[in-house]
Amino acid sequence: MILTIENILLIGSLLLLISIILGKTSSRFGVPTLLLFLTIGMIAGSDGLAGIKFNNPKVAQFIGIVSLNFILFSGGLDTNWKTVKPILREGVILSTLGVLLTAVSLGLFVFWLTDFTIYESLLLGSIVSSTDAAAVFSILRSKSIALKANLRPTLELESGSNDPMAYVLTISFLTLVINQDQGLLSILPMFFLQMILGAAAGFGFGILSKYIINNLKLGFEGLYPVLVIALMFITFSATDSLGGNGFLAIYICAVYLGNQDLIYKKTILKMYDGLAWLMQIILFLTLGLLVFPSQVMPFMGVGLLISLFLIFVARPLAVFISLIPFKMKLQRRFFISWVGLRGAVPIVFATYPLIAGIDKADMMFNIVFFISVTSVLLQGTSLSLVAKWLKVDLPEGEKIVTEHDLFISNSPKMVMQEVHVTDNCIAIGSKIVSLGFPKSAVISMIKRNDHFITPDGSTVIEAHDILVVLTDKEEDFDQVSSCLKQKIIEVK
Repeated sequence: MILTIENILLIGSLLLLISIILGKTSSRFGVPTLLLFLTIGMIAGSDGLAGIKFNNPKVAQFIGIVSLNFILFSGGLDTNWKTVKPILREGVILSTLGVLLTAVSLGLFVFWLTDFTIYESLLLGSIVSSTDAAAVFSILRSKSIALKANLRPTLELESGSNDPMAYVLTISFLTLVINQDQGLLSILPMFFLQMILGAAAGFGFGILSKYIINNLKLGFEGLYPVLVIALMFITFSATDSLGGNGFLAIYICAVYLGNQDLIYKKTILKMYDGLAWLMQIILFLTLGLLVFPSQVMPFMGVGLLISLFLIFVARPLAVFISLIPFKMKLQRRFFISWVGLRGAVPIVFATYPLIAGIDKADMMFNIVFFISVTSVLLQGTSLSLVAKWLKVDLPEGEKIVTEHDLFISNSPKMVMQEVHVTDNCIAIGSKIVSLGFPKSAVISMIKRNDHFITPDGSTVIEAHDILVVLTDKEEDFDQVSSCLKQKIIEVK
């Protein structure tokens, strides 16, 4: 079947509907939903039942980059700084040194095993060197795996922040493969420029985005998530045009925004949760369509050897070396080593050699695809069992509820009290979003001049306002009172 304007929406929506329905039921059988999306794409592709003709790496790469923007940004918004701060060093080391060690060790193995040149081997190692944020986020959350200590934030921080490192390594070694007269040292300036500019731009755009979101009066709640999408793409594209790492920039920008008080923050978070899932489905379906199973089969042998080496040697070696400076139980190190899922990101990065037209690009792509499938199939289906075997999981019923979970939940507030704003209240003239209220407290209504108004984050507090404050528990009013420096009067 040839895609046309007339049938592309129908085919796309049907594939999306099938993916959602089957994805809901697949978790009962322990099958990762992302692998299912990929399989549906393959069945619908040229070698599958539907026979959809799709063989355009440039389009697939574009869809992949757009999808990764949403996935990484959503992961950054969900990252709680208070939870991440204690394990920040471990996460950063794993997402930088760990990725480099994985790329180099796997590259050396590929060089020994195949007829690839050393730079081609290191390029292949770089493509599959990072853990996949979409795979890690979706599997940990869909399976509701509760882990001891700081394991989960460590894994999510690593998977959300290591794609930029893998991207830089991929581009660097691709440059060496294309320009064989250049030496290894020639890529170092580009490497440091990408990382430094990416980090600085991410933080700078985060501050700018917060100011724009909280001070731009749009008039409609639904426009604020759209505004954030625009800011996300501006952050990525502007950083990239300056020579920085756009993926690193949007992740840092999102982490900053996710830990600030924003107008309509709950709406923004919920929308990005849905969009991240949509982009994961679209990304895996697209990559499934791009793959020709008949072309993957000849490389299954070498692909399996490389995949097993990555899972059982390269990844554990990188993790154990990276975590040497830190005190951590052996079981936790083994579990971090096992959660080295490769998903859609390596397949997206594998399109760069295809577009560049280098020798053995097709072979690389098919090997990378096989590695991603085996990783999700083997590691993704066994995370719960391995966690129990290593005794790093929490007992049933002791799942930790994060601040993000509480913030986006729809649980009703159980306690209501009034706050009368006096003439000397420090909150007068301030927007609600800047008051610093606890996450569990909301101002549901304001009585002003005998009229009731429904406030939002941009509403400015005025003298003699009566604020109707709802919270989950009585103790929260102590923090509300300290934010306002006002006496709180209980509603009778």
